[in-house]
Amino acid sequence: QVRLVESGGGLVQAGGSLSLSCATSKHTFDTFGMGWFRQAPGKEREFVAAIGWKSINSKLADSVKGRFTISRDNAKNTVVLQMNSLKPEDTAVYYCAVNKYGSAWSPGSVMHEYAYWGQGTQVTVSS
Repeated sequence: QVRLVESGGGLVQAGGSLSLSCATSKHTFDTFGMGWFRQAPGKEREFVAAIGWKSINSKLADSVKGRFTISRDNAKNTVVLQMNSLKPEDTAVYYCAVNKYGSAWSPGSVMHEYAYWGQGTQVTVSS
């Protein structure tokens, strides 16, 4: 069974930074691309970022380009979402997921490529 453990959410003022981590097993980490999605109250879950196997490729949603980065920590089997210059509209529950059905080298941004979701971590940005 695939397990994803997210951490790092919290409350921050606009313009601040947070770093989210998603830890998983070595097998999962070494086999699949990984992604982050978010869901704000009353809105659908949306793509934020994805990173491929061995960090070959990564992609970011247009809304976070220039502010967020995604990386892989191979020593810890962890995917990290570094969020800078946060805005109130970034407030959401952030979910980590495994790109099981897409390309391990270049995971996509569509939800149906993903399986095995984390429990979510709340990010709140105050104005």
